[in-house]
Amino acid sequence: MLDAEGLRPTTDRNKETLFNWLMPYVNGARCLDVFAGSGGLGLEALSRYASHCDFIELDKHAAAQLESNLALLKANEVASASVHQGDALSILNSTSAAPYDIVFVDPPFAKDLVLPSLTSLEKNNRVQSGSVVYLEHESSLTTPALPDNWQIIKEKQTSALRYMLIEVL
Repeated sequence: MLDAEGLRPTTDRNKETLFNWLMPYVNGARCLDVFAGSGGLGLEALSRYASHCDFIELDKHAAAQLESNLALLKANEVASASVHQGDALSILNSTSAAPYDIVFVDPPFAKDLVLPSLTSLEKNNRVQSGSVVYLEHESSLTTPALPDNWQIIKEKQTSALRYMLIEVL
């Protein structure tokens, strides 16, 4: 795995909890891994039979490593995957795509990206009724008010972070 400044992969324990939560949703799902970093969440979804995953990563080296990992794992032989290198909010706000079934939002800490990310997903129709959003942020941060049709269905907190699964109704 690439050692990039600010790269904070989701722990194996949190990932196990998340994918237990996602079990009914992931097979055949179209996924978006925003702030992908190492791509661990999207890669795990692909390994559990998601049909597609788009990865967005700002760091050029991390994005290149993710491309290499996808090629090494031959991910595009069993599902489709694309890496988009650049600023996540700019990409979310400037490109069009069909809504996703599962969206992973795990922004870098202390960058004030939680609310803008969720707003961009809603505003740009990246989610629809039936979509689920995984949100992870530092535990010291209050989760922002969600749109009326978004409902937290699972939630956990550790000393360092809070993570939750949100369903779009």
